[in-house]
Amino acid sequence: MILSADPASFLALLTMAAYLVAGLPATPERRWPAQALTGAWMLHGLVLLTGVGLLAEGGLRLGFAPVLSFTLWLVLLVHGLESRLMPLAPVRRVLAWCAAAAVLLAWLFPGEVRAVAHSRWAPLHWVLGLTSYGLFGAAVLHALMLDQADLQLRRKGPGAAGALGMPLLKLERLTFRFVEAGFVVLTVALLFGLVSPNWQWRDHKTVLSLLGWATFAALIVGRLWRGWRGRQATRWLYAGTLLLLLAYVGSRFVLQVLLHRGVA
Repeated sequence: MILSADPASFLALLTMAAYLVAGLPATPERRWPAQALTGAWMLHGLVLLTGVGLLAEGGLRLGFAPVLSFTLWLVLLVHGLESRLMPLAPVRRVLAWCAAAAVLLAWLFPGEVRAVAHSRWAPLHWVLGLTSYGLFGAAVLHALMLDQADLQLRRKGPGAAGALGMPLLKLERLTFRFVEAGFVVLTVALLFGLVSPNWQWRDHKTVLSLLGWATFAALIVGRLWRGWRGRQATRWLYAGTLLLLLAYVGSRFVLQVLLHRGVA
């Protein structure tokens, strides 16, 4: 049986089951779905350290699915910290379902183990790049809540601004704090990649990453100098995040799944 022969697969299946439980509706009398999210997140962390996760013996397990799984894990970390201040049941459920899907993808498409020590800057480039994915993922999560709160405000009036448990202006500031942090981390990651001997200007990953960086730079400048707010600002955030996803997750999905070629 695969479960007895492969503990890593069993752990991945257990994590998916825990996330599905965390995605169930919770009530004051039934709080265990919300509590299950913490256990699922901890199991997810163990999965990332196993053969179906991001780390593997000899290097990193590269591929679109492990990177996506790690990104969701970081976003859940941010959500877990914030949920202590303001419970967000709809957000919890959606994140639980997305995380379960990410673990499933990483289990089905584990990628390939590659050493990233071809230069002394490569490990920093990878760690910072993955961290920027998590920060921008958290920014997108808050931007979606911001757009929802803005929509409720337009429909129901000022009394709906705090419907998601946080004042609209505070939610907006928090959203773009994540954008700014992600931009700084992404900038440093790209600088470390630039000094790597494997840097290729014509590579799709490089081009899309630089386009994503330029989009975030335009967003930050637009907010500072032009006062971009609301949906005008969040659209730029979504566009930049999409470019970053296409840079690695998208391009590696095409190589790994559609073309059945190795990843790098």
